[in-house]
Amino acid sequence: MKTELTSPTFIAALVIGGAIVFAAPLFLETYDLFNFTVFAIMAMLAISLNFVWGIGGILSLGQALFFGLGGYAYAITAINLGSGWGLLAAVAVPCLFALIVGYVAFYGRISDVYFGVVSLTISLILYNFVNSTSDAFYTIGAARLGGYNGIPSVPPIQAPWAAQPLGFEAMYMLCALTALVFYLGVRLFVRAPFGRVIVAVRENDLRAELLGYDPRYHRLVVFAIGAAMSGLAGAFFAAWGAFIGPDTFSVSFAAQAIIWVLFGGLGTLIGPVVGALSVSWFTTWLGEVRLLDPNIALGLLFIISVLLVPNGMVPALRRVLERLRIVKERADT
Repeated sequence: MKTELTSPTFIAALVIGGAIVFAAPLFLETYDLFNFTVFAIMAMLAISLNFVWGIGGILSLGQALFFGLGGYAYAITAINLGSGWGLLAAVAVPCLFALIVGYVAFYGRISDVYFGVVSLTISLILYNFVNSTSDAFYTIGAARLGGYNGIPSVPPIQAPWAAQPLGFEAMYMLCALTALVFYLGVRLFVRAPFGRVIVAVRENDLRAELLGYDPRYHRLVVFAIGAAMSGLAGAFFAAWGAFIGPDTFSVSFAAQAIIWVLFGGLGTLIGPVVGALSVSWFTTWLGEVRLLDPNIALGLLFIISVLLVPNGMVPALRRVLERLRIVKERADT
């Protein structure tokens, strides 16, 4: 761990990432800053899905459900108790839910494919349930769930020492820095002893078990951490838009997160970030110019990427750069 913290690659990622985060407000207008804030939030969701699926080997097709749980937990708690408690609830509720679901699934030895179906099914159940909560009966304190209309007027995030809630620029900084922390944290985790066991479990859980490790426990920990990460992203999303709705539990939203990760490169560290940022920007641009329906574009992009770059854009780019390096070395000799 100490070696990784002082490695040139880690320091370069920290410096470059920090420079981009702090320099962006100097060049972006308010509208662009508003969009880049949500791009950073989606990058957080992509990192969490890649952490669970790409690194942990857990096929969580409904990973976005924790995003929705975090958003609703934040909205309900922030309306009643304030944004500080809302952020805590946004992390705790998805994490606890993941521990329950994960314990039943992993210790019940549900296979990877079936677990993916189970996670997506739970997401659909929550989607239909939240859609049916328009009645006044579904009110928690001062927060009314609102059914398909969602919860409006979600309080923004406010620091305990500040007189005013976070503005556009401060909210961008918070989301972008958190996304950077997620990336660096996953990078450190993978290279830590526990992370190496996770990779071993992903590659061959039987061999890891024969070596004395419990694959079920390690998967449960990864699943819970990934859920907490998604929940925090959902809280930021609810605070950013002052709204949270049942669409965060929908299949289409879950599919978007999967496309981001696969497009960037499943199992890579930077790939999901690249996928989330590039695809989110592309769909936003399509919505502005009205050239093509964003959902159709996402489907076409997914098909093209699977056919042409099945391992993702980042691994494909690395291969191209490696070939160019080899060609250059041969030319020099």
